[in-house]
Amino acid sequence: MKKRTSQKEEGGGSAAARMATGIQGLDNILEGGLPANRIYLIEGDPGTGKTTLALQFLMEGVRSGEAGLYITLSETKEELEAVAASHGWTLDGFEIYELLPTANSLNPESQYTIFHPSEIELGETTSAVLEEVERIKPRRVVFDSLSEMRLLAREPLRFRRQILALKQYFAGQQSTVLLLDDKVTDGQDLQVQSIAHGVVSLEHLAVEYGAERRRLRIVKLRGSRFRGGYHDFNIETGGVVVFPRLIAAEHHQKYGKGAALSGVPELDSLLGGGLDRGTSTLALGPAGSGKSTLGSQFAAAAADRGERAAIFIFDETRDTYLTRVAGIGTDLQGYLDSGLITIQQVDPAELSPGEFAHSVRGCVDRGEARVVVIDSLNGYLNAMPEERFLTIQMHELLTYLNQQGVVTILIMAQHGFLGTGMQTPVDVSYLADTVLVLRYFETDGEIRRALSVIKKRTGAHERTIRELKISSAGITVGKPLKEFRGVLTGVPLYAGEKTGSSQRDDEAD
Repeated sequence: MKKRTSQKEEGGGSAAARMATGIQGLDNILEGGLPANRIYLIEGDPGTGKTTLALQFLMEGVRSGEAGLYITLSETKEELEAVAASHGWTLDGFEIYELLPTANSLNPESQYTIFHPSEIELGETTSAVLEEVERIKPRRVVFDSLSEMRLLAREPLRFRRQILALKQYFAGQQSTVLLLDDKVTDGQDLQVQSIAHGVVSLEHLAVEYGAERRRLRIVKLRGSRFRGGYHDFNIETGGVVVFPRLIAAEHHQKYGKGAALSGVPELDSLLGGGLDRGTSTLALGPAGSGKSTLGSQFAAAAADRGERAAIFIFDETRDTYLTRVAGIGTDLQGYLDSGLITIQQVDPAELSPGEFAHSVRGCVDRGEARVVVIDSLNGYLNAMPEERFLTIQMHELLTYLNQQGVVTILIMAQHGFLGTGMQTPVDVSYLADTVLVLRYFETDGEIRRALSVIKKRTGAHERTIRELKISSAGITVGKPLKEFRGVLTGVPLYAGEKTGSSQRDDEAD
């Protein structure tokens, strides 16, 4: 795996030690964690996960034996404990310091008259924070939130000076500080961004149907390399889970050359000896033409060889898939029990591109899958209709799989059944190394299936069109359909030699 080296810290010093955030995916994006003894801004709309991220940061400090302090100006300790309980956590091991208005502040006698409240309250708040820091001497500090402090300061200049003073103070205390800030002001407030050593921006996007999408971006990280761009993340039971954007160029692995066979000799012959490792294959055809069956056949053949295979299904349930495959003589249950095959049913309304790529990578990196079936690309595209650049993300995923020596089989259904009017929802044929085309055609009052290999980048293949039969006995690939022309159009013409009786009937006509 290619490792990018970190730049030196500004000012010519050596790179600062990294402090893990407690979120594996975020540490991956930050290439090890946050440079220690600096101040960072975590910004996002309410509900994007700032508090959850901050708690994980402090709990990671507890695991490392580092003192931690959570300073809250907006939430009570009970509210924070409720957040922790929802994830199965306890907040033992670090201090929570509340700086909230008391019930006595509602008393008119306690209201300020000569001085503006901000002139008194900001100074009192700052003094209380510094006293608590001096007492605990924390290595990790969370300040929640800057919105309250901004209101106390009243003026932007005073607020900026206060943040600068805190930055200098915490630098002397050898503390790493997270400042949480809500995006509730009009326009973008760059005051704190310019002061902070690094900025992490959290977003959640509402889609027209399905769960909202969450993503984060490292806006800046002074003197350090990081993975730019947007990265999807979820808030699950157990905390924030980040899915780093896949960069295929960073993942190279040596693998044995050779071909993956299907277990059907005629199909392997049509493919020129099977599917080469480190390539992707697109099975293209109308609904019901046998695309998914071919994908399951290659997965079962891999399991027969003792290799692992992973199947991702978008368009049907796991039970329906297993029942259908068993109906053609392929029982996958034994392979599932042994772990040689995994089947993951993808819920289209709950998926983000980053999460899907993360699941596929997990099957390959940890599960050592050598065959991956994505059934289907139609489901993948429909699952994320509002996402942009899905084709580019699929290209990056396929490149990664190819560099791992994985045989990838992509299923795509075309619109229509017969004739020349069939269309694909998006043209991804250029992404695949091999393209298999399946068609229906009619002859003698019967609907039949045909199969052909349109292209294969990595070697020679048959250019014939063969009949494909699927029955309870399995898959059968017949001899080339030399007596017909126009099979791929769905309306073939018989071009073979006619029998004697057929000739006499034509002469009588």
